[in-house]
Parts: sequence; structure tokens; C-alpha cells
Amino acid sequence: MKLPGPDHPITITANPKRVRVFADGMVIADTTKALTLKEASYPAVQYVPRTDAKMDLLQRTERVTHCPYKGDASYFSILANGKTLDNAIWSYETPFPAMTEISGYLAFYPDKVRIEEVAA
Repeated sequence: MKLPGPDHPITITANPKRVRVFADGMVIADTTKALTLKEASYPAVQYVPRTDAKMDLLQRTERVTHCPYKGDASYFSILANGKTLDNAIWSYETPFPAMTEISGYLAFYPDKVRIEEVAA
């Protein structure tokens, strides 16, 4: 486990905008409680509470990856309009202590879904 610091900063802030996630034209998530995670030089990622996602359209996969800063990520595919978007979502279900804010949240690959931010 590594801790965020000056050489690898990670910040988590509340997003004041409404965040909607679409897969094949269907709304998969809609929230005013998203968290924006900025990590080092990577693009910012929107984390959406599971309570604001259509979990019935998601299917857990066997994929697991490890981040030395956040922990182990689980993955979900999206089942939308008869199509499956494989491993389109990741979630840190038991993140390392420094990242507990993102526990219970989902993040979406922007090349697999459309993420929209609008004034709340």
C-alpha cells in the first residue's frame, strides 16, 4: 500500500454538478452526489454512488485489478438494450484507508459510456 503524496497526489472532492451516465442511450446512473477523483496526471474520474446507479443493469465480472494507492478494484459489465459492455465499470469495494471516501461508488470508462455533467 502506498500513500498519496507530492510525487503522486490524489484528491477527492464533491462534484457540484449533476452527473449522468449513458450506455447505448440508456441512463445507467444519475446523481448529484458524485465525487471527482484527481490522481497525479491522469484525467479526473467521476465516482457515482451505487444508490444512484441502475444496479439491475450491471453484472459483476471476474476481472480484478490492483492499485497500490487505492486497493483492489472489482469490475462490472453493463447490459443495455440487448448489448453487453464488458468491464465498463470499476469499483473499490474495500479501498485502502486513505481512499475510504470512494467505497460504495462506481467509476465508468469514458470510452464505453457517455458521461454528462450539467448544472445541478
